[in-house]
Amino acid sequence: MKTDILIVGCGVSGLYCALNLPEDKNVTIVTKNIACKSDSYLAQGGICVLRDEDDFEAFFEDTMKAGHYENNPESVRIMIQSSQDVIADLVSFGVCFEKNGESFTYTREGAHSRPRILFHKDETGKEITSHLLETARSRKNITLIENFAMVDIICYNNNCNGIVGRDADGDYISIIADYTVLATGGIGGLFKYSTNYRHLTGDALALALKYDIKLQHIDYIQIHPTTLYTKKHGREFLISESVRGEGAVLLNSKGERFVNELLPRDIVANAIFKEMKKEDSEHVWLSLAPISEEEIKTHFPNIYQKCLEEGYDVTKEPIPVVPSQHYFMGGIDVDGYSKTSMERLYAVGETACNDVHGRNRLASNSLLESLVFAKRAANHITVNYLPSGSQGNYTVDAAQYEGYEEKYKELVLAAIEKEKKSHE
Repeated sequence: MKTDILIVGCGVSGLYCALNLPEDKNVTIVTKNIACKSDSYLAQGGICVLRDEDDFEAFFEDTMKAGHYENNPESVRIMIQSSQDVIADLVSFGVCFEKNGESFTYTREGAHSRPRILFHKDETGKEITSHLLETARSRKNITLIENFAMVDIICYNNNCNGIVGRDADGDYISIIADYTVLATGGIGGLFKYSTNYRHLTGDALALALKYDIKLQHIDYIQIHPTTLYTKKHGREFLISESVRGEGAVLLNSKGERFVNELLPRDIVANAIFKEMKKEDSEHVWLSLAPISEEEIKTHFPNIYQKCLEEGYDVTKEPIPVVPSQHYFMGGIDVDGYSKTSMERLYAVGETACNDVHGRNRLASNSLLESLVFAKRAANHITVNYLPSGSQGNYTVDAAQYEGYEEKYKELVLAAIEKEKKSHE
């Protein structure tokens, strides 16, 4: 198979990148599962935006402080200054954010000094991703292939010429491309407890390790403070940080508050772990009592319904919550245009590390960062486009990929552990 530009992954970064590429280029998007099974769909809270120029310094400082000042200041500046254009694009694609009359309604989450987060109920990610997906499906130059797992990169002399993938029938197929964009999402599938889909196992990281593509901060893994505690197996259900932003409080078994709920995520998560250890408990409690019943049912309908299904009425009682793996701040090292250390290869979204987030991500910066740098990747490819000359005659040796899934998982986990130990 031959295409002009190949995008691996169809979350917000992959889709938005595709939509910003010229319509005279053939764009192929492949995704490991069905199109709607991306973590972008799961984002509840919202997306940050620079409300006005007076907010720039505060937005910048909030992002840097949450990241323990290990962020790349230039990447943070680019993200913030590009935010209003990205929101305008999303609205043009049909995305609806909550409004008060003609003006946007803003909410606040942990570690934000003021409300600057746009949202759609408590499923902002679904609202954004579904509209991007619908638009991508309508473009004649974009082909979407579902249930196609990347298993290898095709490269010569540090030039990426496409990938090898396994299709829904289990056949191994090569896709030759002039440019390849990795948008494979996070690594939650490597962990026992995570808010991520289980099929997100860091495949791009495994291939980066295989081909010596530069990585950065792969031990920077965020734990979200509040997921609904359950003994059921599967993906953990996130209780959005905006719930605490609107007033919900964390309580121990005695009904006592033990932490400022609006501190950065890593600090709140560590406080919860400390309290659980102190009380020898498996969870703490989150009370939504400070939030009106009307606000709960209109702003957080999905959370309200899910908790009801689990036997908790959040309008009447607190819910048990526990921290879980949530986000990956590290990843494939990229520059300000999402370009990797391998020629003709880009990485965007949670797969990439442009160092916007530093050691700890500020709430609701993930969707924004993914979109901003996906568009920059598309623009950079467009301006610098040169055909690779590859004709698509790559022969796939399927035997070498036997058992690749477990091997790749072990490779990534070993690399993360090695990185952790290097800081000890």
